[in-house]
Amino acid sequence: MDDPFSNSGAAPVNSAAASSAFRLTLACRLGHTNWVTQNSGRSTDGERQKLSIKDKAYLVGAYEHPTREAKDKSLAQLHAEVARGALEDAGLSHRDVDGFFCGIDSPGLGPMSMIDYMGLRVRHLDSTDIGGASYLSHVNHASQAIAAGKCNVALITLAGKPRSSGWSGTQARTFGDEAPDAAFEYAYGMGTANVYAMSAKRHMHEFGTTSEQLAWIKVAASTHAQHNPHAVLRKVVTVDEVVNSPLVADPLHKLDCCVVSDGGGAVIVARPEIARSLKRPLVKLIGAAETLKGLEGGDIDVTRTGALWSGPRAFEEAGVRPADIQYASIYDSFTITVLMQLEDLGFCKKGDGGRFVADGNLISGVGRLPFNTDGGGLCNNHPRNRGGMTKIIEAVRQLRGEAHPAVQVPDCRLALAQGLGGFLAGRHGSATLIMERE
Repeated sequence: MDDPFSNSGAAPVNSAAASSAFRLTLACRLGHTNWVTQNSGRSTDGERQKLSIKDKAYLVGAYEHPTREAKDKSLAQLHAEVARGALEDAGLSHRDVDGFFCGIDSPGLGPMSMIDYMGLRVRHLDSTDIGGASYLSHVNHASQAIAAGKCNVALITLAGKPRSSGWSGTQARTFGDEAPDAAFEYAYGMGTANVYAMSAKRHMHEFGTTSEQLAWIKVAASTHAQHNPHAVLRKVVTVDEVVNSPLVADPLHKLDCCVVSDGGGAVIVARPEIARSLKRPLVKLIGAAETLKGLEGGDIDVTRTGALWSGPRAFEEAGVRPADIQYASIYDSFTITVLMQLEDLGFCKKGDGGRFVADGNLISGVGRLPFNTDGGGLCNNHPRNRGGMTKIIEAVRQLRGEAHPAVQVPDCRLALAQGLGGFLAGRHGSATLIMERE
């Protein structure tokens, strides 16, 4: 049998290049994604500047669907309604759109069906899907496409109906029956909460994090959600109420979990010239990065997230530091998701997340880092079980000065949005955006 890796009969190859290619292939097969993401190439300063999205694209439209239960609406209808809302917010028409981006939440062959359904005429489309981080990734990709002249106005949509379809979050989940790890995980019935609970338990073991500290994240989210008329949960909760709510997967309680909601959202990214012609506050992209944190051949650190790699690269491109950020939208499928990403983004040292989030430090007007001032996925909205889109939308609101007055960050000029999609203690995608008000 022929060796599939053999070069027999082929032209001679550069041994150094071949060695590098083999190491990259092996790393991919073994799940050593950290090596891949950090060592897949080195760019000069000139190349980085040329490839950078900094100041080359603007977020000109943003819209969150007000519904949280959509029994009477189709998925396609929700996509169309959020698209229309974002276009109206920007002061644009569907005829202005020449780029479309969506994830697997888009029904029927993804972008092709929705482009046709909404009557768009595009010259660039993208259906990259990395779970809840997809929509932050789409903003990055749209900015790159605009900078390269592939499109001028990019529409990005999300919609879903998990609440009206009866999704409970208790089902066993994998990345699909044919995923390489499915045979080793699916048989044991691992659900979403279990995978996040493993990270929480390990973080507690290694760093002394407590359930009370995690509860402060929910307290902050609920404090903000009380001002959002569309939020699923508007009641302000206490630390005691969180830790005394029913245990879902040790050590996570019911109130450590996000809401299940229908709905969706959309954002529009455009060229600088177009953005400046519109009668909207200017919000520009200054830094973006994305990555995959894989299973690493089984030798995985479940206390770290992909933000450990996407965050620093986004900060480097933006030319700012974590201490400069005035508002942060942080993916919040569970309270532990927030804590670990805050650490990995550099807002505090690894292991100090529990102390960082405690005592109201994430509450607008009270703490050092206001976060998720719409109530986030923990209280407001988690459409299609994906909270990435709403993270972008609330960051745009803050930078425009359009958040609720009770939670608006004064003179907010610099904001971060962080998305995570997949399993916290397993394979997941991470995407980081840094935005600035011009």
